[in-house]
Amino acid sequence: MSSSEQRRRQLAREKFERQQKRREEARRRNKRIIAIVAASVAVVAVISVSAFVVAGRDDDKDKGSDAAASQSPSPEPSKSESKAPLPPMKIDKKATYTMSLKTTQGDIAFAMDAAKTPQTVNSFKALADKGYFDATKCHRLTTQGIFVLQCGDPKGDGTGGPGYNIPDENLDALGKAGADGTVTYPPGTVAMANTGQPDSGGSQYFLVYKETKLPPTYTPFGTMDKASLKAVEAIGKAGVEGDQPDGPPKKAVTVEKASVEKD
Repeated sequence: MSSSEQRRRQLAREKFERQQKRREEARRRNKRIIAIVAASVAVVAVISVSAFVVAGRDDDKDKGSDAAASQSPSPEPSKSESKAPLPPMKIDKKATYTMSLKTTQGDIAFAMDAAKTPQTVNSFKALADKGYFDATKCHRLTTQGIFVLQCGDPKGDGTGGPGYNIPDENLDALGKAGADGTVTYPPGTVAMANTGQPDSGGSQYFLVYKETKLPPTYTPFGTMDKASLKAVEAIGKAGVEGDQPDGPPKKAVTVEKASVEKD
């Protein structure tokens, strides 16, 4: 491989990781903003209660005390502070499962090994069973340096998730990182997207349609069959909107229906 090709791939990987970090920073900023707003609302509520109590004391001390007791704000965590638990473990950890996606660009299916990635497989089955992935878009395609189609975000912009994080699994499956800090994700690999931080996976995943080098920090949990890989290759070949190397695919991909079944 020429040095210019290696450099191009390195730049693409670095861009991918920067984007993941920016999404995580944006998520954290949103949490801080929500927390500040919640705190401001609480302060206003306390001031209002205090004013009411003072007025009550002027008229009737007992009534004022009753008002203070009944109107004291109770502590309630803001939405950003709440974190949903992982789904209860219901799969057979010794089995294999297949996730089937009926999409606007053809059917895509991949096998998942529950023994190697039990939390990931269990989460995907739980989400698929309740229709979480239905009518969602594969919002991102990359065609230079790394070659992946990213899906699983109900918001369709790369910021959505199920409200909980899945621990990293099976990270040594693709071997040890080379001198450049990467391993090879073969065509057909399905792996978890994350924010760039450990154990930060949610519902987003990416489908590798051409040999791709990335750090071994993305849980590989599935393998596409040949027909599915061909379908994703066709999406990759069509390119990205605006002829960019990274962005929404020209061939818009909507997951109409997703299901996970035990083999």
